[in-house]
Amino acid sequence: MTPKRLRQSPKFWIGCFTLWFVVLNLLSHGNKFHPPGTFTFDIPHFDKIVHFGFFFGGSGLLSASLFLAKRPSWLRLILTVTFSLSLVGIWDEFHQSFFENRTGNDPADWLADTLGAFCGSIIFRRYHKCLS
Repeated sequence: MTPKRLRQSPKFWIGCFTLWFVVLNLLSHGNKFHPPGTFTFDIPHFDKIVHFGFFFGGSGLLSASLFLAKRPSWLRLILTVTFSLSLVGIWDEFHQSFFENRTGNDPADWLADTLGAFCGSIIFRRYHKCLS
């Protein structure tokens, strides 16, 4: 399959999104993959920036898949992606609560996830032509 056909395939993008979800769950396990004291920065609330950025990227992948598969209205696409990834954010926070050295059920993390998803889907609208 040529690179152009690959980037026009909704299956490719949903596959990338699935991989994104798997990585999210692996990262949520906490100390096994990033022990306490690693990846520390002197930036206040750096974890919120990471949550925002990770969900921003995930929203681009899900947006591409939905856009290519169904061509929904922009409002529907943005709302679907934001709502779906907001639910994933809730799952992630709940999932984290079962592991040592992880603080799950943090509403501020969930808000960063949801805002990242919303902003990512808005930005995708601007750059969707890159898929053709």
